[in-house]
Amino acid sequence: MSTAPEGYDPHAFAPFAVTVDLAVFTVREGRLHVLLVERGEDPYKGHWALPGGFVLPRESAEEAARRELAEETGLTQDTVCAFHLEQLRTYSDPDRDPRMRVVSVAYAALVPDLPEPRGGGDAARARWWDAGGTGPLAFDHDRILADAHDRIGAKLEYTCLATAFCPAEFTLGELQQVYETVWGVELDRPNFRRKVLTTSGFVQTVEGPPRRTGGRGKPAALHRAGPATALHPPLLRPEGRPEGRTP
Repeated sequence: MSTAPEGYDPHAFAPFAVTVDLAVFTVREGRLHVLLVERGEDPYKGHWALPGGFVLPRESAEEAARRELAEETGLTQDTVCAFHLEQLRTYSDPDRDPRMRVVSVAYAALVPDLPEPRGGGDAARARWWDAGGTGPLAFDHDRILADAHDRIGAKLEYTCLATAFCPAEFTLGELQQVYETVWGVELDRPNFRRKVLTTSGFVQTVEGPPRRTGGRGKPAALHRAGPATALHPPLLRPEGRPEGRTP
């Protein structure tokens, strides 16, 4: 254990706490959803908020994020440990928490096939909310949520993450729906198809008969995720996309 250098007085500085907040998104029934908890304690008792809490003295911020997520939502440790948490940014406005000076490290994740959560710890309840209809959140969590939504939208631009939200074998229309759900825009079908098929390693065509999709059009070809993890060139969102969290 390290010791403080001679002459250093930690009491000369005002104390503050470090917390973590998590914006965890998933796609459910064709809509983008975010995981929220109802606070069971003051401040903001009864208000909805992002999962999170205080970092303990002997844990890292990421360890605290996974612990708090499991405690407040009832998700299993195996489920939580499998998440890829991406550090979003640090929020440090002096008055962001009425209890004391609190600096928060925020994380974002976009994860498929997540189970129903349940409240635990200091959270009275936990549930999935439509990301476009959460209403005012506790603390500065509206700002964190908006930043996180923009981050995961950007992640779809340069990674192959969208294929994880499709069946093992999917049509390009199903893949396009994932992008439209997260980005909150309507994409041009021929242009989207061209970009996907000309991006090396993004998708692979499935041999065999096409699958009818329920419309009057001809059956659609099936694809599966390709070997690539990054998109070169990136699949950029259209210019003039809506601001904020509208799905």
